[in-house]
Amino acid sequence: MNKTLPLPLDVRLMNMTTALLVAVLVWLSVAAGVWWLIRHPMFAIESITVQGEVGHNNAVTLRANVMPKLSGNFFTLDLAQARDAFEDVPWVRTAVVQRDFPNRLRTILQEHHPVALWGEEDANTMVNEQGQVFEANVEDADVEQLPRMKGPVGLSADVMRMYRYLQPLFQALDMDIEQMELTPRGSWRVLLQGGAQIELGRGTEAEIGLTVQRFLRTLSQVTSRYGRTPTALLAADLRHKDGYALRLRGVSTVDVDSKKKP
Repeated sequence: MNKTLPLPLDVRLMNMTTALLVAVLVWLSVAAGVWWLIRHPMFAIESITVQGEVGHNNAVTLRANVMPKLSGNFFTLDLAQARDAFEDVPWVRTAVVQRDFPNRLRTILQEHHPVALWGEEDANTMVNEQGQVFEANVEDADVEQLPRMKGPVGLSADVMRMYRYLQPLFQALDMDIEQMELTPRGSWRVLLQGGAQIELGRGTEAEIGLTVQRFLRTLSQVTSRYGRTPTALLAADLRHKDGYALRLRGVSTVDVDSKKKP
């Protein structure tokens, strides 16, 4: 009966080394082939298909703003970097970027829909429907129809919510809010389209809402005492606990006799 003798240790080590070297060589060859393939010019990005909302941008502006920020080909391109490049374009709120084999990109854009101007009059900033502040050319929007909002950084959504809460209350008396402001001290202030400025004070939406409703409910009665209508309102201060102070156009609170010289 023949018996198979075990291979000497040095032979076994040599065989294992040879097998390992062959495996490494094969792996390196495959890796080199893959590397050569993914770097092949045929996979260079040649076109980008844009879908979604492009009302404020076109192919020229997108190409000028995005292409210089892209690096790599179909395989090596960083999709997150590409998404950020699209979202840096004015008016673009969100972008979804996908690969389209073998050498194209496909992106779906959503634009900002402005609901108000933000900040000072010389600022190119607006607030979108989500309460986010974004920067774009205000001349591209119908600014005549937009109110202005002001407030501390990061609180634009709060200002927009308060505006949406109060606007119907004023509209019930044919008044429209032209400007909604949250001061650095946390006090609310509105400017009506007729030019009247109203100090609302501090509080939640419900608290401010009750104060405004009480004011609007009695405004017509107060102005009628002076032969005026609510359109004569110049200013009002609702920060008083048990009432409010107001100024009316054509009505003076100064005694005429006090103006006369002795």
